[in-house]
This record gives sequence, structure tokens and C-alpha cells, in this order.
Amino acid sequence: MPRLDLPPEEAMTPEQKAACAEAVSGIRGRVPAPMVAWIQNAALASRAQKLGELLRYQTSLEPRLSELAILVCGRHWTSHHEWTAHKREGLKAGMDPEVIAAIAARRTPTLRDAREQAVYDVSTTLLKTGRVPQPLYDSGVAALGQAGMVELVGILGYYCLVALTLNTFELGIPGSIAPELEDPDHPAP
Repeated sequence: MPRLDLPPEEAMTPEQKAACAEAVSGIRGRVPAPMVAWIQNAALASRAQKLGELLRYQTSLEPRLSELAILVCGRHWTSHHEWTAHKREGLKAGMDPEVIAAIAARRTPTLRDAREQAVYDVSTTLLKTGRVPQPLYDSGVAALGQAGMVELVGILGYYCLVALTLNTFELGIPGSIAPELEDPDHPAP
């Protein structure tokens, strides 16, 4: 059961209403799930959803690469709602279902090209250690370009915020319990 709900429109401040209207009028066409919590601070809600829109839809990384990074992040945090939403988006973007299954099971997937490999390796290493060693950084830049590396780190940082928000406030739960993410160290709520 969610710990927070989106306030009814009549209970919202003008700033909260504006932030929600901005999200609905954007690329998503709706208020994204973490904004249910972020709306407690209308400026945070507005700025975070705009950043998310940029990082999800307007980078040099093709959608399958962005979704790969988001799924690695969602699995890292065992964020059921993030996983459920982005598994669907990853499949739409052309991700191999076997890659998605391997990530869910915490197995190393077999990836199709150097760009996917760079996204996976940088994402898993950065999330695990908080660092990217020079050889991995160099191979990431070679595969993705400097802008692509910056965008990848931005995607990971943003989706860590999303995962932690969704997990803390149990947003999307129980409707988005992803059974493939069962984890004894992080049981579903």
C-alpha cells in the first residue's frame, strides 16, 4: 500500500498544480509515479520530472541503451515499480528478453554490441563501487562518446533517485511487484 497519494487537485497549492500540469503536458503525458512523493515540494517535483524527461527521451543514447541502464539500476535497488515499468519499455525499445531475464536473476547477460556492453559494464560497476576505473571509462567513451558517458551517469543518478523514492514511499506497490526480482535481502513490501 503506498505511503503517500497524490493530493486531490482541490487540496494542491498553485505550485503543485502547476508542476502536475507541466508533467501532464510533457512527453510522458502523465504524472510519473515518483512525483506522487516529490509533489510535497513542488519545486523538486517540477525540476526532477523535467530532468527525467530529458534523460529518458532526449539523450544521444538510443532507447534500448537507456532502458538497459534503467533496468540495471532498478535491479540494483530491487525497485519493483521501476523494474515493471522499464521492463515493458525495454522490450518496446528492442531489448533482448534474455538480457532482461539475466539482469533480473543477477546474471551477466550476453549483449549484442560494444555500446550495450559499455552501458552494462559502466552501470554495474558504478552502482556497485561508486567509481569507474580508467580502463572502463576509456572503453565507455570509445563506445558511447563523451556526451554518452555523461548522459549515462545522469540516467543512473536520476533513476537511483526514482528507485529510492518508489521504494521508500512504496509507490506502485502492490500492483507492480515483479516476481522475477525476488530477493531475500530485499523482500517485497
